[in-house]
Amino acid sequence: MKLSSQNETLRVFKTLRVCLVLILLLPPLHAQQTIRYTGNTLVNVDYHHGQLSPVVGVHNIQVFRANREHPEMAEGSGWTYNHAPMLAYWNNKFYLEYLSDSVSESVAPGQTLLLTSKDGYNWGKPMIIFPPYKIPEGTEKETEKDGKLVAHNLYSVMHQRMGFYVSTKNRLLVLAFYGISMNDRDAPNDGKGIGRVVREAFPDGHFGPIYFIHYNPAWNEKNTLYPFYTTSKDKGFVEACKEMMSKPLMMQQWNEESDKNDPLIPITKDYKAFCYYHLTDGRVVGLWKNALTSISSDEGKTWPAPVRAPKFVNANAKIWGQRTSDGRYVTVYNPSEFRWPLALSVSENGLDYTNLLLVQGEISTMRYGGRFKSNGPQYVRGIIEGNGTPPGQNFWVTYSMNKEDIWIAEIPVPVKDKVEEQVNDIFNQMPEGLELKSWNIYSPLWAPVSIEKIKDGTRNLALRDWDKFDYAKAERLFPASKKLSVEFSMIASQNDKGLLQIELQDAKGTAAIRLAFDSTGSCKTKSGYRFSNVMKYKANEQYDFKISFDTDTRFYTVNVNGKDQTRGLFFAPVESLERIVFRTGERRYFPNAETPSEQTFDVPGAGEKDIEAVFFIKSLKTKE
Repeated sequence: MKLSSQNETLRVFKTLRVCLVLILLLPPLHAQQTIRYTGNTLVNVDYHHGQLSPVVGVHNIQVFRANREHPEMAEGSGWTYNHAPMLAYWNNKFYLEYLSDSVSESVAPGQTLLLTSKDGYNWGKPMIIFPPYKIPEGTEKETEKDGKLVAHNLYSVMHQRMGFYVSTKNRLLVLAFYGISMNDRDAPNDGKGIGRVVREAFPDGHFGPIYFIHYNPAWNEKNTLYPFYTTSKDKGFVEACKEMMSKPLMMQQWNEESDKNDPLIPITKDYKAFCYYHLTDGRVVGLWKNALTSISSDEGKTWPAPVRAPKFVNANAKIWGQRTSDGRYVTVYNPSEFRWPLALSVSENGLDYTNLLLVQGEISTMRYGGRFKSNGPQYVRGIIEGNGTPPGQNFWVTYSMNKEDIWIAEIPVPVKDKVEEQVNDIFNQMPEGLELKSWNIYSPLWAPVSIEKIKDGTRNLALRDWDKFDYAKAERLFPASKKLSVEFSMIASQNDKGLLQIELQDAKGTAAIRLAFDSTGSCKTKSGYRFSNVMKYKANEQYDFKISFDTDTRFYTVNVNGKDQTRGLFFAPVESLERIVFRTGERRYFPNAETPSEQTFDVPGAGEKDIEAVFFIKSLKTKE
């Protein structure tokens, strides 16, 4: 009897052990499917480009440059905190909205501006779409850090995660939110602001009156400056507003600013900067800051608790996701604990993201100091589903640089990071308007990159620069090579000002060869610590260069107009080379991971122009 009991106990124990093993092998019942990063590429934040390979053909275009000294060259106000841009495409035109404060983040006064473009490259002057709003004297607010405070001579600040809505009857609504920051320690997105405003954009370029569309607690038609939207006599406008508020995916974007118990918001916890896209099976992928994600099966009415997307690296900055014209998906974000670089990852199914490629690897000089003005290209946003589709296959995103200037990027579809054919770009012989299709350009307003006709009537790649704190840059990928000849023809419009550096780089952006055309009329090549003279150059004279290199021996030869001018050694070893860069300034290494998080000073002469320098590239060829 005793032996039988022991055997029975042993049998039960073995059965329980098998069951436990089976349970451990099964996925948890509560686990949800999420997006994930399955690639191996990570960024190195010691470089602004993160040592990522660029997406072929990305065009980064500056659309607004802050200027306190000369407001007439900017938006008329001279405010230097500009951030949180959002994008729509409607009536054959791009619409870009961003918020602005005079100096620092969420420090009154604040306003929201809007600018438009027919092609994404040429933009009008920003207009104030939602002006500063005076908070009633004596308004009280319970703040997290300072307790109850009372408003005195105080203006609102803007804070919004949603900028546009295109209705099913094709009416464009523009939205913003008036928040309250009692001081520089108080947040406007705590659910204690005034309310959300809306106005309609019309095809002729005009805008309708401003209305409140949604109030926060304690605010209503009697104590606010603008009427409630239902008072509008335009039934179509009222209908569009109601339609928008009937959609949970639209309302989820209102989360942070609205009251935490707002019944319009599907999930009201501290999830920030919502965006979404649909999978082919109809489910909706939601994305928030810190790479939080969830998948809804009922059009955003309910969501499993968001979790961090496995292996996605993303700090407290926005992440953007969308389906592209080729049926794939992309996420665009800062894949680091800093706000650089700006990168993208591609997925075939909207769940598994397999690579990490560069969209924007530049950080211009922060010209104006201010609280919470982070360095880098950040707060990226594209065109949300339903808010328009620009012509062509490519997709567009907008972002702020240093929370100071506003940029847009056109990103080719399909996304590629390699080229298979040798380069043969003779700009005057290429289809007009498509000359830069395979080129990556970085084009500030004061250092533009474009195709121009010169005096001989030919079309050329032009790099102009009158910006003291930024530069023009154009780069072209070619097949990764150990041995190659790179040929280009160029003309400098001057030899007594400006700078043009030409680099040959590897996949990580490591330059091995650098030529420089400086303001003394000298063409030089970098040789270790120093530069060695190649030749003197003259203004408005064409020079035909041929650079032949061998990465195994690390030697290269520079031939000009058919004559060998110098033979040099790489100043950095590389396995192979795969792109050429033309840049009207020296490479930047500041800021870096050790740079203080806030800049407290303005750079002298921040709003002043430099003397213009112009360089033309007539052609580029590569030969094995």
